[in-house]
Amino acid sequence: MPTPPPDPTAALTDEDIVDRVRAGHTALFEVLMRRYNQRLYRIARAILHSDAEVEDVMQETYLRAFAHLDQFAGRARFATWLTRIAVNEAAARARRAPIPVGIPLVYEIEPQPSEETPEQGAVRGEAQALLDRAIEALSPDDRAVFVLREVEELSTTETAEALGMNEAVVRMRLFRARTRLRLNLHRRTGATTSGAFRLHLSICDRVVRGVLPRLLPGA
Repeated sequence: MPTPPPDPTAALTDEDIVDRVRAGHTALFEVLMRRYNQRLYRIARAILHSDAEVEDVMQETYLRAFAHLDQFAGRARFATWLTRIAVNEAAARARRAPIPVGIPLVYEIEPQPSEETPEQGAVRGEAQALLDRAIEALSPDDRAVFVLREVEELSTTETAEALGMNEAVVRMRLFRARTRLRLNLHRRTGATTSGAFRLHLSICDRVVRGVLPRLLPGA
């Protein structure tokens, strides 16, 4: 099978792409969407319990970010700025239509490129769903901190900036979340935080298809 050609945008920083989009290369905004769909999905899922609303948050976040790119001054990283927009949008929706904690959710477990048997895959999927449910049981603020720090692996400073908290509060909430989750759950089940709230490729594509035509007429 022929090796695909290298992606010329892979070496561009987020800020490089923002500059090019501002200069009129609007189609490059899709690169940013592909880079951050997973993070926005996870942080929105940490705040909301409806996958439909999560997708709406993702699309609205990108539309707002695009409309206000001129306000991005580079004082924070683009990723932090974008995450903050998603947090605000998800939190606003949660305030308008609160949904009880514990509502059943559908977990889409993507197949892993490995030699695991169907039985092993089923066990892994069940373990991951168990971990996701444990994360769901955290309070919304603790869950948001845990997802950004443990799942997305942001620093304490980046998490504080994205959530509008001070760093001491982030550390306190992370400690509380870790304690309540009892991290040995990961070892006991084989589940990993890196797999939590995994964005299915179909959702990623759907979000991109929902946003691009609104930015690029005729796309």
